[in-house]
Amino acid sequence: YVMLLTLSPYTPTYRDRVSPPGVMIRPYLNGFTIAFNVSQPSTWQPYVDSMHHFLAAYDDKVQEEKNIECVSGQYFVQGGNESEEKKACQFKRSLLQNCSGIEDPTFGYSKGQPCILLKMNRIIGYRPGAGVPVSVDCKVQKGNESDLRSVDFYPGNGTFDLMYYPYYGKITHVNYTSPLVAMHFTDVKKNYLVPIQCSLNGKGIINDVNSDRFVGRIIFTLSIGK
Repeated sequence: YVMLLTLSPYTPTYRDRVSPPGVMIRPYLNGFTIAFNVSQPSTWQPYVDSMHHFLAAYDDKVQEEKNIECVSGQYFVQGGNESEEKKACQFKRSLLQNCSGIEDPTFGYSKGQPCILLKMNRIIGYRPGAGVPVSVDCKVQKGNESDLRSVDFYPGNGTFDLMYYPYYGKITHVNYTSPLVAMHFTDVKKNYLVPIQCSLNGKGIINDVNSDRFVGRIIFTLSIGK
């Protein structure tokens, strides 16, 4: 009991999580293979529903009510007592443009051009990129590079803005919504399994650990049938 009294509920004493962040994708339904046929809506509708459900917390009105507008391009460092509630910066789904689900409620799946969202894992106090925004790129993991001919990234050129960091923990950073990068696969080889690796790039980022496919990168497969 005395030992427990020495622990802070806001910041872990020992951070056994790896310092470079891991990443995850949405939609995530049946593992890391996203497979569907454009002509069969029943095969891609579950992905679309999952995307809408995930992005509900990012609705523009929700973000405007709960969070504040921040200064882009710099860390949002908040002082004061560690028990004080921290403010969170707005991340509106409209920032995701063609992958927001606003203009195209199917997120491109009905056209065989699926959107996939990349989310960096939360690490308390972490400031990614050492002052320069971390970016995302994608390539064919194994095989012919021409199988992946075009990817668009949102927002902007596919970066995680510094203003969303550092994260202060779920107790005090209650309205925090993780920033996202949307990857719009506009030209992928059809009727074929295309293994794709999307990686974080920036100072302090590690994305080449063979024993862990989620640290700084993620590998998944696209199978888009006609």
